[in-house]
Amino acid sequence: MTKEMIKQELSAAAETVLQRRYYLKDADGRPLENWESLCRRVADAVADVDRESDDYETLRNSFFNMIYHLDFLPNSPCLMNAGTDLGQLSACFVLPIEDSMNGIFSSIRNGALVHKTGGGTGYSFSRLRPKNSAVQSTQGVASGPLSFAAVFDAATETIKQGGKRRGANMGVLRVDHPDILDFISAKEDQTRFTNFNFSVAITDHFMEAVKTGRDYDLIDPSTGQVVETLDAGSVFDKIIDLAWHNGEPGVLFIDAANRANATPQLGEFEATNPCGEQWLLPYESCNLGSINLGHYVVEGDIDWDRLARTVYLAVRFLDNVIDCNRFPIPEIAEMTQKTRKVGLGIMGMHDMLIQTEIPYASQKGREFSARVMQFIRDEAEKSSIDIAAVKGPFPAYDPEFNHYPPRRNAALTSIQPTGTVSMIADCASGCEPYYSIVMVKHVMDGDKLLMVNKHFERVARREGFYSDEVMEKVAESGTVIGHDEIPVHWQEVFRTAQDIIPEDHIRMQGSLQTSGVDSSISKTINLPSDATRDDVRLSYELAFELGCKGLT
Repeated sequence: MTKEMIKQELSAAAETVLQRRYYLKDADGRPLENWESLCRRVADAVADVDRESDDYETLRNSFFNMIYHLDFLPNSPCLMNAGTDLGQLSACFVLPIEDSMNGIFSSIRNGALVHKTGGGTGYSFSRLRPKNSAVQSTQGVASGPLSFAAVFDAATETIKQGGKRRGANMGVLRVDHPDILDFISAKEDQTRFTNFNFSVAITDHFMEAVKTGRDYDLIDPSTGQVVETLDAGSVFDKIIDLAWHNGEPGVLFIDAANRANATPQLGEFEATNPCGEQWLLPYESCNLGSINLGHYVVEGDIDWDRLARTVYLAVRFLDNVIDCNRFPIPEIAEMTQKTRKVGLGIMGMHDMLIQTEIPYASQKGREFSARVMQFIRDEAEKSSIDIAAVKGPFPAYDPEFNHYPPRRNAALTSIQPTGTVSMIADCASGCEPYYSIVMVKHVMDGDKLLMVNKHFERVARREGFYSDEVMEKVAESGTVIGHDEIPVHWQEVFRTAQDIIPEDHIRMQGSLQTSGVDSSISKTINLPSDATRDDVRLSYELAFELGCKGLT
């Protein structure tokens, strides 16, 4: 029996999240579909773009099979909205904020329309003049970026995305903006800006000034004039102190991002989506999808041929999504269709490493993961070039500026957090390690239910160290490390996120970023509760040195 004919079994958690958030429902809230019919709805809607093609029926069924069997899953808006009247299928948007009252409130309106349809938005507040600067049209003074960020936050609070996803925003301010100190400390009060992640756009010049102990200039964006100088080290210390305090602000290395800008003729990057993995130009959007790497391990190695086929098909799927998408506003439609960016990513990377018996935190783990990611990028490029040969390259393609072969999509890869999508696929999220291996679930009548990672249970039973007592010990301690019953080799393979030192998390991010990731990576850096400010400092400095495009 071929895989295509096998009924796909879902975990109980997957079925719960699908019924709660993804299945279409009737007026009384009862599901109108199951996993198979959802996958058929999505595959049919996206394949319909190629209805006149000779391979339409093959394509339609291929799309269905790779989603149904959890080899590849598109982002949540696509699973929720494809084939429906809403039809908005993208997850990521960046909207510009012009330095005028009309520009600011147009952006608030546009963001509301994006959130209503299920997307997340990134905003750079860096174009706005600083507080207390002159406003000639009113003879008054400007209230500054943070006062307007509060209005954006309030607007987001009132909108629940598409009835299923609450609005999320990324707020960015350049480190050389005069209001940077207020921005850095804005979320010290954790009741403010609750619908925003805040990140500081850090320049190479600033990092060099930190390294050499020099001052740097603050520049009023409305005049281009230097208005103040600050000690770079002191500003960096403040970023570190607040990030140590509550995890914000994050940092975005904006010059590294712009060096990798695939279409520099259209402008510079200013902001990312809320999770930080998609650098986008103003009005660009991106639809995402992730390949489940745990499904491609055969006898301790990758089935490279099958992975290549999935990559090739996934790029065509994501490219088609652009054409069947109903964008929230015309400006987003125009810009997205001009560059046709897609974000093909991964999930289940830790599942892949476990099955190949390679510890996540090892040099071998980084090298193997980077090799797989580079392979995905290379195969994605082949697919995009082949699509361009039939349908044409992305319209903004200009060989004078774009020094790569004509391809259908300006950008191809990113690594997103996957979240509920990886719950559906029953695998580790994105490029993250698992957060726990054994958990205790309290059920009715005071009973306890042990929830054991599927890979760990299989290995423990095969290797002869499985017992309820050992599983309870792992659950109680929160780690597989230090239990004599578990062989050291398997302790290393099953190290979870909190068992891995921050440096190894960051080195994994750096390895992936420089091995086939066009945009960026959403990656959690787990710091222990006793982490110091110096630990945070070293994390930021290492990420910068390794070529990461951000750390949040």
